[in-house]
Parts: sequence; structure tokens; C-alpha cells
Amino acid sequence: MRILLVEDDLQLSESLAEALTSQGDRVDMATDGEIAWQFLKTLTYDLLLLDVTLPKLDGIGLCRRVRSRGYLLPILMLTARDTTHDKIVGLDAGADVYMVKPFNLGELLAQIRALMRRGQVAPTPVLSWENLSLNPSTYEVTYGDRPLRLTPKEFAILELLLRHGKQVLNRCFIIESLWSLENSPGEETVKVHIKSLRKKLRHAGAPKDWIQTVHGLGYRLKSSQKN
Repeated sequence: MRILLVEDDLQLSESLAEALTSQGDRVDMATDGEIAWQFLKTLTYDLLLLDVTLPKLDGIGLCRRVRSRGYLLPILMLTARDTTHDKIVGLDAGADVYMVKPFNLGELLAQIRALMRRGQVAPTPVLSWENLSLNPSTYEVTYGDRPLRLTPKEFAILELLLRHGKQVLNRCFIIESLWSLENSPGEETVKVHIKSLRKKLRHAGAPKDWIQTVHGLGYRLKSSQKN
């Protein structure tokens, strides 16, 4: 899940980002509403975690702009303003949940899980490619009847490849899809993860070139079916 965290308190922002990242989420951070708006126009997010008191464009204004432009992503608003009137203003602006600071981290994470469940109208389908099966809900991967033990990034790269099938994915696309803007690695990191993935796939019985390198372009999955 990719989350945009908009908070000008850097200490709080970094703590929240660390907690979310430890769960496997990708977190981009913005310190004011205008920067957040540029992020929203550029990337696709699953959740907006939004403070109310922000420089340049406050949380209420950003929330209204997001909804007026037709964005439907869940919005969880965080604020120190705890009057009934403030809550009504926040919810009327388009927030789905309004939480008052200081908040319990466990409760916040539970609210996020509840928001994401609301948006899931059907179970996440199992992804497959020939003998490989990947379950995004349970994080289980098997090749034939052999399970693969993958790191979170290896799992995410494999899932991305499965969702795009024969389409060639370049390293920049993989980095933009799977890493936050603040922690984007070099392309060499992608090569290292792909090398490790291939090794684990071979040990499970997959062909050596199950993940193909299309020289000068990127990576794609190999099909044994002839055109």
C-alpha cells in the first residue's frame, strides 16, 4: 500500500513513517499542503494521512481540493483540534476519519486497516504465471508445490511483474512503484533484488530465465508458450 503522509511535525512524521514502513507500506512525506497536492497529481496513493494545521495550504483546504477534483482515496485526518465543530468541518471537507492528537499508534493503525477494508469490495485475487502462484493477501508464493521465502521487496517486485505480465518494466518504473520518494535507491539495487529473486526461483525449479532481461529496456516474465 502506498501512503501519502502530510505532516509538518518532522519528529511525528518520521515516527509514523517508520511504523507504517515496518508493516510493508510505502510512505511518501510532505510538509505542506501544496507539496502534497503535487504528489497527488503525480502518483497514485491508497491512503492520504493528513494533518490539519499545515503551511501554504492547510489540511481542510487540501481535503476539499482533493474531493473537488474527484479523488476517491480514503483520507484520515489528524489534528489537535478536538471540538465538535472542528470534527464536523473536517468530515464535511471530505475526510473519512478524524482523529485527535495525541493518539494511540495501535488505534491509528487499526483505523487505517478499517479504511482499507471498506474499499475492498472483493478479495484480492491470487496472481499466477504458469507454475508460480502469489497471494497478495497472505504474502504466500509457491512455484509448483514449493514455497518461496522472499523479502518484502522481492515479493513486491515479483507482484509488480505478475501484474504486468509480458510488459517490459524498466528499473525507473520499478523504483517509482515500490520505493518512497525520500528513499529511492539507485538502479543497482533493483538488479540486486532481481538477481536474488532469480536464484530463489531456480532453487524452486523455475527456468534460469523465468525473469527475462530485455537488454536496454528492463525486465519481464518469460512464457513457455510459443506465439
